[in-house]
Amino acid sequence: MTGHPQIDYTKAVEQAEPTPENRPRIVILVTLDVIGGVGRYIEMLLPGLVADFEVTVAAYGDGPIAAATRDAGARFIRLRHVRRPINIFRDALGTVELVRLFRAQRPGVVHANSSKAGLLGRVAALVAGVDVRIFSAHGWAFATHRGRAATLYLWGDRLMRPLTTATICVSESERRRGVAARTCNPERTFVIPNGIDVAAAPRALLRNATPTVISVGRLAPPKDFATLVRALGRTTRPFHAAIAGDGPDRRALEDVIADARLDGRIELLGERQDVPELLAGADVFVLSSTSEAMPMSVLEAMAAGLPILGAAVGGIPELVDDGVNGRLFPPGDVDALGALLNELLASADLRKKMGKASRERAARLFDVPRFRSAHVALYQELLKRKLS
Repeated sequence: MTGHPQIDYTKAVEQAEPTPENRPRIVILVTLDVIGGVGRYIEMLLPGLVADFEVTVAAYGDGPIAAATRDAGARFIRLRHVRRPINIFRDALGTVELVRLFRAQRPGVVHANSSKAGLLGRVAALVAGVDVRIFSAHGWAFATHRGRAATLYLWGDRLMRPLTTATICVSESERRRGVAARTCNPERTFVIPNGIDVAAAPRALLRNATPTVISVGRLAPPKDFATLVRALGRTTRPFHAAIAGDGPDRRALEDVIADARLDGRIELLGERQDVPELLAGADVFVLSSTSEAMPMSVLEAMAAGLPILGAAVGGIPELVDDGVNGRLFPPGDVDALGALLNELLASADLRKKMGKASRERAARLFDVPRFRSAHVALYQELLKRKLS
């Protein structure tokens, strides 16, 4: 990276392994424990931290993040008042709850993930006297929300900027967006792309007689599954399609499917715990979002060896090398996506060629050891600076 703050990752991870008695304490904070990209980020990260740090994860709910935390041998604390919706009274209670948590845990680092946890967590960490306050921007909330909520998040992140020791962006595009919006300090903002365990990912065979198109995500903005459905309605090739995920837009999406006369050809699977297996049974992956940071769903599809059709937004162009492991299309462009679907559905050889390139690209640039060592090095460097 050029023009960015630099951390010597190799030197940091070669330091002697800390003993249990002197491991620094870290609290990783998440707003809501649900299936999604942030949860997968935490799941990928934790096994790389527990040898060097005493790790506590805190979130509202008890779902996949709690399970991943316990599997990694870390401690999970369920929060009561930190919730996703903006509510002044509850947010005040949430801030007090976090101050008490940090004073009890006495961490050297608080690493907040997701927008609400990022706002409340950084304030609470300052009040509790935590020296290192990190925020991971998995997608700036001011860019994904609209109206009053977008304005509140924009000014909230701007106000948090002086309280933030370091900001982690998951893609170069998110770093540029945050710097331009003055929500992060360019000298203290680091890009650590999301990681995926490529070796552990089931591999797609790409042998379905009728190709299966799959997409994964919450049925809510900024995911734009309606564009995918309408594009499938314009294809001339046989296909079966599946969308894994649930959310408030499910009924509206069912109506779009009915209007396109695709009942029976597009299956809404709801929330699933077996996404890697679903990807391994597919032939083409599509993500038609209007806004993204660096979606874990695309990384998972690449690790499975699928060709990717992705909207050219956020960090997706950093994952998809257009014409090599997939194709990019303008967000919301039904005709463009329909044409690309026809191209891939018509050629098994092209699907296999791009799928092979996807897996190779994931292993080369986004494999999980690089992702974990970058976080470990950043934590260690920031702690060393505070102690010196």
